[in-house]
Amino acid sequence: MIDVNELRKGVTFEQDGNLFKVLEYSHNKPGRGSATIRIKARDLRKGTTLEMTFISGNRVQDVRLEYHNAQFLYGDDQFFYFMNVQNYEQYTIGKDIVSDMADYLKPNLEVKLMFYGTEALDMELPTSVDLLVTRADPAIRGDTATGVTKKVMTETGLEVTCPSFVEEGTVIRVDTRNGNYVTRV
Repeated sequence: MIDVNELRKGVTFEQDGNLFKVLEYSHNKPGRGSATIRIKARDLRKGTTLEMTFISGNRVQDVRLEYHNAQFLYGDDQFFYFMNVQNYEQYTIGKDIVSDMADYLKPNLEVKLMFYGTEALDMELPTSVDLLVTRADPAIRGDTATGVTKKVMTETGLEVTCPSFVEEGTVIRVDTRNGNYVTRV
């Protein structure tokens, strides 16, 4: 059991048989009375996001998770397939777990998979990935007075706002935390 004051972003805990990962944390201490802790947490099995409030001093059940470095192999309509880089064991993970991170996955990308027992619950991407630009509108000549940007499409289907000099066939680095263009590679 851990105290709710120890809940920070990224901490996983169990409550009422459900596993939650803390997304946001705030501590509020009024002038009188006990402090309250408000968190925004994602249910790791259902994928829903909830806001919870605890009174300081309450306790929740902590969870021990295992992390495995895995390499993305391929995906189909329902599942994504990964291989453990140490023992070559293969994992099948549903689309609901991968969800919005699918736009950053390309073959041979190494990710960190989070397991509770034998159940895959979450995935961590590297902070940036290199993607090939497959579609880009041509830059307009003479439009360089300000920081002109345009939308480009990458090999995974991700749409990224880039500077106007990025062309089709260019490899760009994209930040996986917010989907922003970082640099040309």
